[in-house]
Amino acid sequence: MRTRPLDEQVVVVVGASSGIGRAAALAFARRGARVVCAARGAAALHTLIGQIADEVGTRRALAVPTDIANPQAAHALAASAERAFERVDTWVNAAAVSVWGRVEDVTDAEFEQVLRINVLGQIYGAKAALPALRRAGGGVLIGISSVEGIRAMPLHSGYAASKWAVRGFYDSLRVELAQEGTPIAVTTVLPPSIDTPFFAHARSRIGGRPTPPPPVYAPEVAADAIVRAAVRPSREVLVGGVALAASLSARLSPALNDALLSLRRTGVETLHEDRPAEPSDIVDQPDPDSGRIDGGYPGRVLHRSPLTLLLGVPRRPVELLTAAVSRLHRGPH
Repeated sequence: MRTRPLDEQVVVVVGASSGIGRAAALAFARRGARVVCAARGAAALHTLIGQIADEVGTRRALAVPTDIANPQAAHALAASAERAFERVDTWVNAAAVSVWGRVEDVTDAEFEQVLRINVLGQIYGAKAALPALRRAGGGVLIGISSVEGIRAMPLHSGYAASKWAVRGFYDSLRVELAQEGTPIAVTTVLPPSIDTPFFAHARSRIGGRPTPPPPVYAPEVAADAIVRAAVRPSREVLVGGVALAASLSARLSPALNDALLSLRRTGVETLHEDRPAEPSDIVDQPDPDSGRIDGGYPGRVLHRSPLTLLLGVPRRPVELLTAAVSRLHRGPH
């Protein structure tokens, strides 16, 4: 399928208040796209729109405070985007929350909230996006999963379950759209550890503040992968060499991964810092602050991933078969 150039696109980014979503919204705006920024936190969206206005000019971005776990709010977001900019070309689902702890220590309500935002939020976002993308004549739906959608980490069961669910949802949707011949591409992006406020925003029941296991990448690495997917969509985008390694090891020897992560030194002790967890989190309520992209990780942060560039640009040969089937179902125009 053909996609519009970035400077002609209208892009909706859900989860734009901080981290990867905020970095992606800025990256789209800097490349000329008109951006609709959505999240629960109105204050963070306000500062994001101000930054975009300062850098690329006014009337290029719109803030729509949205609880994406509410299906009516998701559809209202799509309607707001179409009213402001006439159509939607790319929709990015990036909102997520997290609770760290042993399965028996995480409450039922906490599991439900993680799954409500991380899974149902992406489903509701997709269901709101699809009619708008159809009205635009096609486009790209981008869902953010995680390396934990390939290899689950201990003490993070709810989040890992949500990211496996998201991959399955997009796999199913991708085939449905190909069966219909609908010119809508579905791309799943799988980032590894990223230096974002995600860990500070998490709820912790592990005796300290969660920390990303190294290697840790800058948010802009994931954001650039998302932006590329908006013009060159592929089935899945593995961000960073660690994502590729996780994918290969999960296929070759998942039991070996289990054994390694069962060691406390590699599977538990590296997942939290000695300092106390943050006094507040965003599991139930949005961050009242102005939002930021990076999380202040004290170790080395990787700002480039040549492997992501290599794997994320061309479509794999086998993916072209699905595209060909979709064109066959679409028929002549």
